[in-house]
Amino acid sequence: MVEMDVTYEGDLHCSAKHGPSGNVLTTDAPKDNQGRGEAFSPTDLVGAAMGTCMLTVMGIFAQRHNIDLSGATAHVGKEMVVAPVRRIGKLTIAIHVPKPVAPEHRQPLEKAALTCPVYSSLHPDVQKSVTFTYA
Repeated sequence: MVEMDVTYEGDLHCSAKHGPSGNVLTTDAPKDNQGRGEAFSPTDLVGAAMGTCMLTVMGIFAQRHNIDLSGATAHVGKEMVVAPVRRIGKLTIAIHVPKPVAPEHRQPLEKAALTCPVYSSLHPDVQKSVTFTYA
C-alpha cells in the first residue's frame, strides 16, 4: 500500500504529499468550476496519470527488448461532461515515439499502453481515444 496525505489549504487549493518520496503536488479547482486554474485540477491529474502510466508501461516493455523510448511523449486532452453528474467524459491521448521502432515491436508497445493500470481502472463510461505515431 502507498500512502498519501492530502490537505485542504483553503480557497479550493489542496496539497498532496507522496508518502514514500515526500514529493508534494498542489491542485486548484478549474476555472470552469469556481477555481482559478492555478495548478492541476484533480481531474487533470487523472489525465496526467493516464499519459504517464501509458509511457511507463511502454518503457517497461522497451527496457526488456532494448528499445530506446527516450523522448517519447503523450499529449492528453481531457473533456468534462456535466450530465448526469460532472465527471471526465473523454480522454484523448496522442503518443509519439521520436525514435525508430521495429514494426514487430509496435503492436506489443501499444498493447502495453492500452492495458496500463490507469487505463484499466477508469470507468467504462469514460471514452478513451488513443493514437500512436512513430519516427
